[in-house]
Amino acid sequence: MLQQTRVDQAEPYYHRFIEKFPTVEDLANAEIHDVLMVWEGLGYYSRARNLHGASKMIVHNFNGEIPQTWEEITQLKGIGPYTASAVLSIAFDKPYAVVDGNVIRVLTRYFSIEEDVRRNKVKNEIQKEANELLSKEHPGDFNQALMELGAIICTPHNPDCSNCPLQSDCMTYRSAAFDRIPYKSPAKKRPHHHIGVGIIRNERNEVLIALRPEKAMLGNLWEFPGGKKEKGEKIEQTVRRELKEELDVEVKVGPKLMDLKHAYSHFKITLHAFFCTMISGEPKPKTSQEIRWVSIRELDQYPFPKANRSLVNKLSELD
Repeated sequence: MLQQTRVDQAEPYYHRFIEKFPTVEDLANAEIHDVLMVWEGLGYYSRARNLHGASKMIVHNFNGEIPQTWEEITQLKGIGPYTASAVLSIAFDKPYAVVDGNVIRVLTRYFSIEEDVRRNKVKNEIQKEANELLSKEHPGDFNQALMELGAIICTPHNPDCSNCPLQSDCMTYRSAAFDRIPYKSPAKKRPHHHIGVGIIRNERNEVLIALRPEKAMLGNLWEFPGGKKEKGEKIEQTVRRELKEELDVEVKVGPKLMDLKHAYSHFKITLHAFFCTMISGEPKPKTSQEIRWVSIRELDQYPFPKANRSLVNKLSELD
């Protein structure tokens, strides 16, 4: 959970998750639907799918015990160098230095590293420094202390240097170069897409939802069908085209439910949701795993991405 989420945001999700899945066996035996329901709202849902997959590997390949070697733990889904270092050092006292955004900020300032931290050469230099500083006797304590130092003392803006235990040897403190260290080159501008979505209702006032492909972005989450606006299209045309491509149905696009903006890590969207009525065809899951007619009250039983959850909430208000 802490791969992409701050501690204060992750904590309530952590407690709910542990209550629902108290053992690795419970998680391994759970349906992905139930895992995503508990995870919903944390975002970066591949983490939940990887955690679920890793639990199955731990149970089936490692007799229910989390591996304690670098070679084995990095075989698990979702476990890269950062997470492997954190788990091995904190849980098993293995001498691996953790380098996250907080550690990068502390060490670039401590050693006055002015180069772009996006460059692999600089990342490798920071990792080398962290490895050399690491306490071999208490690696977990050291890693947690360094991460916490960056989180609450050596903050991005207005660092609390007067309370920093590294102040006397910090090269950036001596030069007061906090405005330029660490230096991170500007990120690429995130593209913006307009998404047309159809809320199809039947005579029982149920709405049609689709289960996204397992390996797609937001895989195994449910959504209202729709897709990206193409150049030259009106958004209503997008909805008609997408529903024909995804469900093989012709629809009449009716009144708008709502517009909303949402940002992902690499792009932004404006989602335009319209009520739709089927004119012809029988819905088929041409691009999804499954489709279902669901009452508006039942929508809370399904995991949705955040933007689609906003549509669910709006529908609930109108129901």
